[in-house]
Amino acid sequence: MASEQTPLLDESSDGGDRQRTAKRQRTNKIRDVAIFSWALVATAAFIILAVWVQHREQTRPVSSPPSAPATKRNLVFMVSDGMGPASLALTRGYRQHVEHLPRDDVLTLDRHFWGSSRTRSSSSLVTDSAAGATAFSCAQKSYNGAISVLPDGRPCGSVLEAAKRAGYATGLVATTYVTDATPACFAAHAARREMMDAIALQEVGEGPLGRSVDLLLGGGRCYFLPNSSSGGCRHDDIDVTRVARERHGWNYVDSRAGFDALAGGDRATLPLLGLVAHGNVPFELDRRTMNDTYPSLAEMTTTALRALERATADSDKGFFVMIEGSRIDHAGHINDPAAQVHEVLAYDAAFRAVLDFIRDSDTETVLVATSDHETGGLATALQAPDEDEATYDWYPAVLARATASCERLASLLKARHTSEHSDPAALRTYVKDELVVKGLGISAGDVADAEVDALAAAADDTERARTLLTRIISRRARIGWSTHGHSAVDVNVYSSGGRGTEALHGNVENTEVGDFLRRYLDVDVEAVTRELQASSGSRSRSDEIAEVMGARRGGAWDEYHGRLKD
Repeated sequence: MASEQTPLLDESSDGGDRQRTAKRQRTNKIRDVAIFSWALVATAAFIILAVWVQHREQTRPVSSPPSAPATKRNLVFMVSDGMGPASLALTRGYRQHVEHLPRDDVLTLDRHFWGSSRTRSSSSLVTDSAAGATAFSCAQKSYNGAISVLPDGRPCGSVLEAAKRAGYATGLVATTYVTDATPACFAAHAARREMMDAIALQEVGEGPLGRSVDLLLGGGRCYFLPNSSSGGCRHDDIDVTRVARERHGWNYVDSRAGFDALAGGDRATLPLLGLVAHGNVPFELDRRTMNDTYPSLAEMTTTALRALERATADSDKGFFVMIEGSRIDHAGHINDPAAQVHEVLAYDAAFRAVLDFIRDSDTETVLVATSDHETGGLATALQAPDEDEATYDWYPAVLARATASCERLASLLKARHTSEHSDPAALRTYVKDELVVKGLGISAGDVADAEVDALAAAADDTERARTLLTRIISRRARIGWSTHGHSAVDVNVYSSGGRGTEALHGNVENTEVGDFLRRYLDVDVEAVTRELQASSGSRSRSDEIAEVMGARRGGAWDEYHGRLKD
C-alpha cells in the first residue's frame, strides 16, 4: 500500500516545490519592481531637490535672511532707466567679445533675473519716466509727466517719504539731474516733470512734509544755484544749496575732491547733498577719461550704502535707497549703441557693488531692480531700407573701437565750428579724421564723402550732428532703432532674492513693484498721501507753480524732446 502511494506523494511534493519556487519568483519580481520604483522616485526627488537648491543658491540674498522676520532691514531699489531686454543682449555680446569670454559667461544681472514688468501709464501704452517712477514710488498709475501726483492732480505719498516717517534713513542716487523724473518722484510732487526749480526745493525739505531725504548724490547742480550765478540754470534767484544748509542742515559737496573726501562713505555726515556735476554725469564712455572730475555710478553707490549703513548703525530701522542708472535712457534716446553698452556695464557694476554690500552686511538687505521703460526700440540686428536681404549678425567689434559718445563728438564739432568759420576744407578734415575715424573708430577707407559732407553741414546743429553720427556707427555695427522715444516693451526685473520677493516672480505690473517696496519696509504710504492731500487743499501746490512757470517761461511742454517748446 505504501509502495503504491509513494509515487503520488513524490509527485505531490514536487508540485509543491514548483509552487513555492514560482511564489518566490513572483515575490522577488515584486520586490525588484518595488526597489526599482523606489530608486526611480528617489532619484527624481534628488534631482528636483538639487535643482531647487541650485536655484535658491543663485537667487537668495548673499547673506541668508533670518527664519523669523527681522525688525531691522535695508531695501535697495535700483532703476535702469530705459534699459530693455535687447540692451542686455547687446551688452552681454559686447562684453564677451571685448573680453574674449565664452558664451556662457554672462552679466551679473543675468544671474539675478527674476521676472518682467509691464510699463503702461494711465495716459498711454508708452510710458515716460515720470509716470513709470510714480508707479514705483506711489504704487499708482498716473499720466506721462506726473511727478508723484494722481491723474486728477492730487499728490500721492511716496514710499521714501513713508520710510522716512517710519524712522528709516533714505537716499537717492542718479547719474542724471537729481531733479529729473525718477529721483524726483520719490521726494517731490509736481504736475509736470519739467518743474525742476520747485522739485529741487522740495528735495532739500521745502515742502509740506519737510525733509524726507537724507542723502542725495548725482548731477544737476545748476538747478540748485541761482540764475545770477555763472553755474545756475534756475528761473529765479534762489540759492537752494544755501537753503539746504541753513534751513535743513545739509552737508554739501560739489566736486570730485569733495566726493573723495567722503572716503567711500566712512566720513560722510547726513544729511548729505552731493551734486557732482553741473548737468548730467557724462556718459560712462566719456566719463572714464574724466575720472578725476566725475565719480562712477558704482562709486556713488558704494559711498551711499556705506554712509547710510553708518547712519543707521545704532537704529532699530535700516535704510531705503533708490539708485538709478539714468543715462542708459539718454543713450537710447540718441540711438548711440556704443554709449549704451558702457552705461549698462556701469549699471551692472553698481548692481554687483550692492550684492557685495549685502554679502558683508549684518543687516537683512534686499535688492530689487527694474526699468521704468525701454528707450529707442533697440534691436540687435539691422536691415536698412535700401537693403534687400537681412544680415543674420551684428558686430560688437565696431562698438569696441569707439572712443567717445556721439553726444560728446557732436559737441566737439560745434565747438570747432564756432572757433573756425573760415576754412570749410579744414572742417571736413577734422570731421573725418577726428570725429569719425578716431571718435567712432570707423576706418578711413569706410568713410563716405557724403557722410563727411552731411556732418560738416550740421556743424552748428548739435542734435542733427548727433543723429548723423549715431547712424554711422549703428549701421556699421548692424544695430537697429525704431524710435528716438520710448517703447512699450516689457522690461526685466532683477533681485538678490529674500523675504517677499516671490511676489515679483513672473510678469507683473509696474505698480506691483511699488506695492512690494512698501510691503517689505512695512510703511504706511496712505497716511502720507492723506497728509499731502490735506495740505494741498482744493488746488495742489504743483498746479500753482505750473501757472507761475508757464507765465514766466511762456511755453508748452514738448513731450518728444523732454523740454519746453520755444
